[in-house]
Order: sequence, then structure tokens, then C-alpha cells
Amino acid sequence: MRRRSSFRRLASVLAATVSLCGIAIAAGQQPDRSKPPALGAPPELHLPAIEKRTLSNRLPVWIVAQHKVPVVHVELALRAGSESDPPQKFGLASLTADMLDEGAGSRSALEIADTIDYLGAELDTSSSSDASYVDLHVPVARLADALPVMADVIARPTFPDAELKRVREERLTSLVEAADDPEQLIQFAFPRLVYGTHRYGTPSIGTAASLRGFTRTDLVSFHASAYRPEQATLVVTGDVTAAAVVPMLESALGQWKPAATAATPALTNPQQLASRRVYLIDKPGAAQSQIRVGWVGVPRSPPDYFALRVLNTILGGAFTSRLNQNLRETHGYAYGASSLFDTRHSAGPFFAAAGVQTDKTSEALKEFFNELTRIHEPVPGDEIEKAKNYLSLLLPRNFETTRATANALAQLAVYDLPQDFYETYAQRVRAVTAADVKRAADKYIQPAKFAVVIVGDRKIVEPGVRGLNLGPVTIVEPAEVMK
Repeated sequence: MRRRSSFRRLASVLAATVSLCGIAIAAGQQPDRSKPPALGAPPELHLPAIEKRTLSNRLPVWIVAQHKVPVVHVELALRAGSESDPPQKFGLASLTADMLDEGAGSRSALEIADTIDYLGAELDTSSSSDASYVDLHVPVARLADALPVMADVIARPTFPDAELKRVREERLTSLVEAADDPEQLIQFAFPRLVYGTHRYGTPSIGTAASLRGFTRTDLVSFHASAYRPEQATLVVTGDVTAAAVVPMLESALGQWKPAATAATPALTNPQQLASRRVYLIDKPGAAQSQIRVGWVGVPRSPPDYFALRVLNTILGGAFTSRLNQNLRETHGYAYGASSLFDTRHSAGPFFAAAGVQTDKTSEALKEFFNELTRIHEPVPGDEIEKAKNYLSLLLPRNFETTRATANALAQLAVYDLPQDFYETYAQRVRAVTAADVKRAADKYIQPAKFAVVIVGDRKIVEPGVRGLNLGPVTIVEPAEVMK
């Protein structure tokens, strides 16, 4: 009876709706489908407050309560990434981070994995150019049991020789595979050819020579000097309160103290390119040509940061950006094309990239430079508004989960950003003008000085590439950019 009554009410509502639609159409009030509805102002982002505490060993703790789901995410962000590698020991920071959970405290690698699985948790270690991370995601009821495992991984890794040998062999194998895969090879080739001997010219994973030379002593020494409470920030997000979680953190991590004096090598500023050059790496039979076009970009905190965000969104930072629309939609040369300002503590690379049809390599390069040149022309107001809406409306995604929130807040600590960075983000994006975009393009995108790196079948692509007269063409062996 209740079901029939519900059906009757639904039928009445539908009948009324159809009747109203008929009246509107009869009155000539048909919906305007000639253009999409105008977007209103992006909603304000209201983030929960960050409660800040400090453990007895001077480890800063940031706590953000999110009580919707009974889970907790704990992220240690340590300001020691691959840029902290000692001279000629490329990949040491990355290898150290990778080895943290391969044995720690009294547990072996398998015992750590079994314990974490039993607790229904996840424990991950990773590193980047600027930082190393240890992440724990766990049901709140199991937090007290999981924190001691995380603390061992952070403060008391054992770096067993057997596990080091295995991880090293895995990395050496991945280098061999990368040298044979154009899509991976260009990720090694572009920074090497742009940065040369600068630390950013060598991949964070290291080289075959440096990996073979590492011993357990190297990892122990790096950990002792780099893994320090005052160099880190612990971010806790989830179904917790500061009063409840701080004593747990103090019990687990309060005794973590550095075992050696910090000795982080200074990172020099990379030298900028002065003229355009073309580098061709031969991979006979390659199904596509991998292309990267760019130079030394900007650090993480330039004064033009928000103008660059809008500029890159227009050029190649979104699916509807100019590069993708040109190379994918208009010409069909590539499945996708993009651009990126890879911002780091020092000036990371800027590049435009795509994998294109081998027989359309020169045509695709021509379109790359068409767009890199056209971006210097005044950008229409509606295109700028579209980019600003995209960036503003995308921001809340960074705070959808406890994990995402912790990751976003960790970036504030790693790059020493203002605490209101995210709260004012949309406002500062909205404040970018057409003049700001033009100024940023003129300063940071100078195609006449770019390096053009191509990995592809030389016998097919070289004649067309040389015919474009982009600059001197240098043939590079894969081994040259992998060493």
C-alpha cells in the first residue's frame, strides 16, 4: 500500500512538471541552448583550522580534524630530497627513502608489511627533488598500534644488506628498461641536456654507476645527517583531536633525535640556455616520436606564481588547453599534448611535451612553436576567465580526503608557504589580469632559446626536423643521457 501511494505521489509530481513545461513552451520560454550557462563566482574554500603543536624533540605537528570518516592520515614531510644528495652520490636520498620500510627497529621488511596489513593500514615511503615522505593511513581505532611502526621506519631503519641488494637491482633494471623505452628515455634526456652537470640534470633515482657504488654505510650516514626532527613537519588529518593524538605522537616519536650534524650540500642556481638547439636520440622502429621543448623554468615561489598558473593552464595545463586542442583535436598528431612549470626549491624545468606520430614529427614541432609563439599575443578575456575558473574550481579536490588534505598541507611546510595560501588561492588566481599573463609569457617562455629534444626513429624524422631550421641538430646516444 505504501509503495502504491508513493507511485501515485510521483505520478502527480511528474504530471505537474510536464504541465508546467508545456505552459512555458507555449509561452515561448524555451531554454537557450546556444551557449553554456554562465559560471558564477567560485565558492569560498573554508578549511578547518590547523592546530599546531611541537613535540619534545622540536618536531612540529600540524593537526586538522576531519570527523566524517573514522580514519587518520599521518604524513611526515622531511625537507631532504634528491637535491640533498652528496656530490656524485646521485640517487642516495631516493634510495634511502625507498629502504626505510625494508627493515626497521626489531622488524624485518615482511614483519612490517604483515603488521601494517593486520592493522588495516597503509604505510608508504617516497621522495621527490625537495623532500622525502613517510605516510601512514589507518583506522582511528588502530592508530596507537600503528604509530610505533611508523616511528621505527622514520627513526630506526636498519637498511639490511640483502634488501639493499634487491632494491638496487630493481633500480638498475628499471634504468635498463628506461633506456629502451622512448617515453621513459626522454624523461632522462631532457633534464640532462638542459641542466648538464647541475643536480637537476641527473634523475632522482640515480645512475647505474652511483647505484652500484652505494653501500649500507652510505644510507646510514645520509639518514643520520638528513633525517632530523627540526627538518621535518608531521601533518595529522582525520578523526582525531589534538588532546588525544599528541600524547600518542610524543610516545612514538618524542625520542627521535638526530645522530649526526646536518651537512646538506648547497644547490647552485642552474645556468639558463642562451640559444635554441635540437637534440635527436635515435630509437629505430619507434612507433612514436617523444618530444619535449623547453628550458630552465622557475622556482616554487616566484612573484609571478599565479600568473604562471593561469598562463600554463591556457597553454598546456588542461585538456582544453591550446597545445592539446591543436595537436590532438585539430591535427590528430598526438593522443595528448601538455606543458608544465615543474617548480622546485631551485628553478625546475619548463617544457611542452607530446608523443606524436613518427611520420608527423616535423609537422608537430611546427605546431608546438606556433603555440609557443602565439601565447605572446594578447589572450582573449574569455580564455583567461576560463583558465581562472578551471584553477579555482579544481582547488577543493585537494581537500576531499584525509590523505589529500595532508599532502596539500605538507607542501606548505616543504616550501615555506604562507598559512593562508589555500584560503587566498582562488582570490589571487582571480586577480590575474591579461597584462600579467602577457608579462609572464614574455619573461618565462622564450622559444628562441629552448632546447628541442626528440626521441624517435632518426631515419624517418631527421630530414623533416632539419628542414624546419630550428637550430643546430645534435645526434645523441641514449647512453650519454643515462650515465
